Amino acid sequence: MQLVIISGRSGSGKSTALHQLEDEGYYCIDNLPVALLPALVEEASRPEFEHFRGAAVCIDARNAWRNLENFSAIVESLPDTVRSEILFLDAQDSVLIKRFSETRRKHPLSDERMPLAEAIERERQLLEPIASAAALVLDTSQMTIYELRDAVRQRLVGDMSGSMSILIQSFGFKRGVPTDADLVFDVRMLPNPHWVKELRLQNGLDEDVSTFLEAQPMTGDLFASICEYLDRWLPHYRDSNRSYMTVAIGCTGGQHRSVYLAARLFRHYQQEFPQVHVRHRELQ
Repeated sequence: MQLVIISGRSGSGKSTALHQLEDEGYYCIDNLPVALLPALVEEASRPEFEHFRGAAVCIDARNAWRNLENFSAIVESLPDTVRSEILFLDAQDSVLIKRFSETRRKHPLSDERMPLAEAIERERQLLEPIASAAALVLDTSQMTIYELRDAVRQRLVGDMSGSMSILIQSFGFKRGVPTDADLVFDVRMLPNPHWVKELRLQNGLDEDVSTFLEAQPMTGDLFASICEYLDRWLPHYRDSNRSYMTVAIGCTGGQHRSVYLAARLFRHYQQEFPQVHVRHRELQ
């Protein structure tokens, strides 16, 4: 059976992810005590659960802290017939504070003695055993609900053949490097279409921008160098049972150069890797 464990700090989108898996045909439970995972696996292995795609549970800081400390040992004790995937969602502290302020929800750890900012930091510490064990970490700081649902469907559900899922993501350095990036390539040395008046309001998916960048000899050399690195090392990540990889391509604003190269890399690796996806963070 397949078991998906969703965790993360409050406000990062755990409920959205769990609802998406429910829509995909998973048997879902929110706020499951960690100690009950073995019992859930035993129950979900019964014939009457066969019509479900798998089981998905949300485990967060509402658990007893001793259970969270024992998380890894409990997961390792599950039968070998269980294929477990751990998804950890997170966001920047400032984003989490803003989300709680906008919704006026109470943080599960905050009270009159612990203000919101301290509760968010305490939650990070409590969930560290789960975060360190997660195969897939998603930073939802700049994701909408719909983008998060798409990410869960594409990267987590996807093709259950066990092949490695690769996300090629363009971004702008001025808004920070994606925290979930495994490999980061800086392409700011390329001529910037932003300084060409006719191209400024376009992006790297537009034909005029592509034509401009492809006319620069440096563009082809850089693309070939990135491919040479990925061609050599991605198979090693895959052979080491790595389930997820995020390759981030960054330029200054995340509109032109990084978008063009990310899209080109996506097309290049579509045939080799059955689960390759592309996301342009600043174009959302």
